[in-house]
Amino acid sequence: MFAILGATGKIGHTTIAALREKGASVRAILHDRSRSQEFADLGCEVAVADMADVGALTAAIDGARAVQVICPIDVRAADARSRMLRLIETMGAALETAKPELVLAISDYGAELTSGTGVTLLFNALEARLRTLRSRTILLRSAEHMENWSRVTRSAVETGELNSFHHPLTKLFPTVSAFDVGAIAADLLLEDDGAPLRIVHAEGPRRYTPNDVAAVIGALAARPVAARELPRSQWEAVLIRGGLSESYTRLVTELYETHNAGQIDAERDVGAVRRGTSELADALRRVVTP
Repeated sequence: MFAILGATGKIGHTTIAALREKGASVRAILHDRSRSQEFADLGCEVAVADMADVGALTAAIDGARAVQVICPIDVRAADARSRMLRLIETMGAALETAKPELVLAISDYGAELTSGTGVTLLFNALEARLRTLRSRTILLRSAEHMENWSRVTRSAVETGELNSFHHPLTKLFPTVSAFDVGAIAADLLLEDDGAPLRIVHAEGPRRYTPNDVAAVIGALAARPVAARELPRSQWEAVLIRGGLSESYTRLVTELYETHNAGQIDAERDVGAVRRGTSELADALRRVVTP
């Protein structure tokens, strides 16, 4: 039995679909019952658990041989860091009690770094907590998700200008479709090799520059789109206008500063790189119409 947290997200849903396609038994763990039927129709067991409730989460994963975990981030939380750290501890306590044979965690490029990485530093905390468990562990570190660009795609199409937090515009950065991360996770769960700890990096078939992203959006929209370095002085205001809390905004800006310093990448000489098949155009096509 595979228990999947975050079942309704892009990664979790894709993992579940891939596992069910191979005939595996799956328990989808939801935070409410509103989408239960969708997963029942896929042939899953369904469990409902509040991520902040240790008892409920323990019951939801109890009896599963393997558990896939992902720590949801509340981008509007007044103290996003403290909230995520509490959820990490809740998951850790539940896993400690349930004792699955295997835990696969969706982590992040740069999670090995111990300071200065903003949001990614929380994935460092997640990995550290999971390393204390007796369960065998797979840390699947994901590059930045291609789908994140969909947040600025509509504006880029309307104005012909793509604001980028990535500087400079010619710098290649790793990226991957969230759906490919889910498929890679399913493969890793099914091919479990018995190693006590495994680190795997997930990224797409190639890397992109912000100029490349603008060209992809322009081609999909059939109009010229040019990338523009968003000045550092404007980052906070843009992110807050986009609905992020001040707390989460600070985490994001710190991460991009570290990204632009060239410090966020697959950890050198540690773990394999699994490549998804989706190109950026595949990820953005559903949000761009010519």
